[in-house]
Order: sequence, then C-alpha cells, then structure tokens
Amino acid sequence: MWFTNLLFTTGVAHSVLLVAATIAIGLALSRIKVGGISLGVTWILFVGIVASHFGLVLDNTTSHFVKEFGLILFIYSIGLQVGPSFFSSFRTGGVTLNLLATGLVFLGALTAYIIHVVTGEDLCAMIGVLYGAVTNTPGLGAAQQTFSDMHNGASNSIFAQGYAVAYPLGVVGIILSIVLIRYLFRINMEKEQEIYMQNNRRESEELQAVTLEVTNEAVVGKTMDDVQRLSGRNIVATRLQHSDTEDIVLIKSETRFRKGDKLFLVAKPADVEAYTMIFGRKLDKIDQQAWDQDKHNELVSERIVVTNSKLQGKRLGDLNLRASFHVTITRVKRAGIDLIATPSLILQLGDRVVVVGAKENVHRVEGLLGNSVQRLDHPQLFSIFLGITLGVLLGSLPIFFPGMPVPVKLGLAGGPLIVSILLSCYGPKFHIITYTTASAKLLMRDIGISLFMAAVGLGAGVGFADTVMNGGYWWVLYGFIITFLPCIIIGVLARLVFKRSYFTIAGMISGATTDPPALAYSNSICGNDQASVAYSTVYPLTMFLRVLVAQVMVLMAL
Repeated sequence: MWFTNLLFTTGVAHSVLLVAATIAIGLALSRIKVGGISLGVTWILFVGIVASHFGLVLDNTTSHFVKEFGLILFIYSIGLQVGPSFFSSFRTGGVTLNLLATGLVFLGALTAYIIHVVTGEDLCAMIGVLYGAVTNTPGLGAAQQTFSDMHNGASNSIFAQGYAVAYPLGVVGIILSIVLIRYLFRINMEKEQEIYMQNNRRESEELQAVTLEVTNEAVVGKTMDDVQRLSGRNIVATRLQHSDTEDIVLIKSETRFRKGDKLFLVAKPADVEAYTMIFGRKLDKIDQQAWDQDKHNELVSERIVVTNSKLQGKRLGDLNLRASFHVTITRVKRAGIDLIATPSLILQLGDRVVVVGAKENVHRVEGLLGNSVQRLDHPQLFSIFLGITLGVLLGSLPIFFPGMPVPVKLGLAGGPLIVSILLSCYGPKFHIITYTTASAKLLMRDIGISLFMAAVGLGAGVGFADTVMNGGYWWVLYGFIITFLPCIIIGVLARLVFKRSYFTIAGMISGATTDPPALAYSNSICGNDQASVAYSTVYPLTMFLRVLVAQVMVLMAL
C-alpha cells in the first residue's frame, strides 16, 4: 500500500512527512496545560519518541542533519536577539551569572560521580546519563570521541543508551526546577514583569532633556565648538533662545553664546551637573512644547529610521549633519534603549534618530537616512548564512590544552552562538548588515527548535522501552537527580543570595544546562528577552565547560 511504503520506506518524502507530522502533533499537544503550565515544544520530543518506538524513524544522515541544523537556527536566532545588549548585560551582572552557571556544571558532574561511587554503576554509563540529563549533545559527542581516541577507534554504545534514557526526563526535570523555584519563592509573575518594565524604563529614560541659562562669564562670547573643545565633552545641544530677541534658533558650530541665553540639551543624568557648571544654572521648568514649536524659525523635531544600507557602520560624526544640513541629532533609539548621539556612535540599520532642525532641512536628512520602513521587512539572508558558516567553522575548530589527549571543540551550537553575538554587535563596523526584524527572528527560532526536538525524539525511541525495562529505569531516576538537584540548589542561591529576577534565573538555568526546550519554555512565561539574555550570557562558557568536563570524566573512567 502506498501509504505504508511512505511511512516506513526511507526517502525524502518519508523524512519530510515524519518531521512535519511530529512537529504538528507536538505543537497541537503543547496547548495542553496542567495547573496553568504547559511543556510547550517538549511535546514534540515525546511525540517523536512514540513514533520511533513503533518504527517510524529517520535514517542516520537525515536525523543528524535535521537535528544539528535546527539547533543551529535556534541558537543563531538567540544570538541575533540578544547580541546588541549582550556585552552591556555581561558587564552589569554577567560575571555573577557565569559563576552560578559554572557551579551548576560542576555540581551536576559531582552528583553523577557520587552516584557512580555509591551504586557501582559504570562511569561511562553515568557520563551518558549526565549529558542526557542536561540535554548536552556536544558533551556526549566529546565523551564518545575521547573514548574512541583512547581505544584505537573503538566505540561504546553505553554512552548513547544512557543519554537517550535520561534525556526526556532531563528536559522535564529542568523545566520542573524552574517551575518549583517559582512556587518556592511564591513569585508573582505580574509583579516580576512590572519590576522588569520599571528597570527597562529607567534604562530607556536614562537621557534627560535639560534647559540651562548661560550665566557663566567664561562661556559668554564663545562658540559651541569652543565650549566643546575647552570642556573636552561632546555636548548635544540643539536649540538656543537668545536673551535679547527671544528667538529660538538651531545651535550650529559657530553659534556664540550671550549672557542670559537659554539652551536646550540632552544629557545623561551624571553629566547634568557638569553641564550646569559649564553654562551657569539649570532652569527647573522646561516648556518642551515651546522648544519644539517655534513660529519664527519653523524648527521641528522628528524621528527618522535609518534604512540606508550605505550608512551601516558609519560614525555619526562622519555624516557632518550640523555643518551640511544645519540639523542636530539629539538621541538614537536602538533595541528600545536611548543612546546619546555622540560623534563616535556607530549607526546600525533600524536605528531611530531624533532630528531637530528647520522643516526643509529635516526632510533633506530624511532622504539621506532612508526612513523607508519597508526596506527593513526584507531579511538579510547573506549575513545570516555568512554567520552560520563562520559559526560552524569556529565550532569545529580544535582547541588544544596541555595534558589533554584530545582537543576541545565548541560544537555546532557554541560556535554559531558566539559568531551571531559578535556579528550583531560589531558587524556594522565592517559594513555587514545584521538587522533582522523581530518576526523573522521569532520564525527562525521556532522553526529551529521544532526541527531539533523532532529529530531527537525520532532518534531516541528505538530500544527506549527495552532499555528502561532492563534496569535502565534507574538511569531515569539518576538522570532526574543529576538534573533537578543542582538546578534547585543554584536557583535558590541565585534568588536568595544574589537577588536575581526570576526571568534571569530561568534563562541562566536553561543556559547552564544548554537546554533549548527549557529556554523556549522560559521565553513563553517571561514575555520579554531577559531569559534569552541570561541564556546567551552563560551559554558560551557553559558549553566549553560541558565539553571539557566530559573529556575529563572519560579519562577518569579509563
């Protein structure tokens, strides 16, 4: 029968049908909630295990390709999402998060070793259980490769068996630990979200609009260029009201200050006091509407989106807008954060800049910057596939350490993640357009994790029941302990001692266990990118440590 042949005969149509049907059924089941909690895309894994148990499997080549390519898409999209804010978040708390993640890695390895000593289980089996419990495929690969190198190419299937048995409950155990932390501390999600929004609002409102009056005699008669040179500061002042005429004019490089002039500028809170000392005194009342609507000079303030690809990577000062167009850019909004418009600021596609000047001049600048939002709807496929190419090369690069018999590799997940973060941060400097719309990143992320979970499930079901029934059920329990105990200990420590937000803890645990399904679950309950930022902050170091620990444990087993 044609349908039976399609289901059980390997081929392109067979592979596409199995993967697509597994994903579709899994996503349909993901709508099921128990106590308001859903396992989300993890259902795809369970559907795949059931399907492969009944003989619906992919061939090895297709399975490996779908699994690794899906993981690369997922991880790369995460890097694009958090890349612009990655280094700033690392500076403001990344060291602590990485220390917590490192503790979770070594605590898991210690738990596995203690179980080996207490129960007498084969250490190679426990290594497989460990890496299934933390859903870390590169670590499993590193362990297998190290064993093979030390035994003249021989393999040991016990690694993969332990991994397959522990993996499903490992995924669940990680998510359950995140859920339990929520209930242990009685976390109110709405309140947690409100705190996040307040902190985010403080960041976005970091720049202040200030009105100063010129009373400092040292400034009177000086031009804006003179003041900037003498003070050594990049002062972003846009409009000036002369004391004698009360006309509001746009500040140019050659504009000279008179005593009693009032000027409008944008500054960081820490700089306001310094600017006040430079010019004279701060005026408490700011008539923003009067500044923005001037009848004499027809000055306007407009937001313009940078969509001209030729400006990607250029410094704001290189555009020379004040001299060429007689306009001033007061601030730049990027990824929801206001940035001070300094000459050294490097522009990126998608930046929203506030331009102040005469109407006709602002319109001329609009033509230069682009302001064509439709252009941003087209995904930058070149940079995406260039990044994946470089990521695979980096992930496959062997890193040698003294005393280690085999090199360490970042793997096909760690490499693309690091490259995507670096490209999204520094790509503009090399005129590489990395801007991708939020919807495109979400689509790439969800397709990637779905492909990954389907391939893992369709490869884990064969012999799964037999292994469990023949004593492997203890491995399931051991795997759950290895997963659950370290996650709970580190999670409680992060909340109780380091006062981390629940969203950050969820992302940190997901990253420390290198578990994409847990991150997908964390994203679904957070409603913001805080979990993804924490995940990407700890993921590179964690991936490296997981691979290194796997090789060390195999050497201990020999």
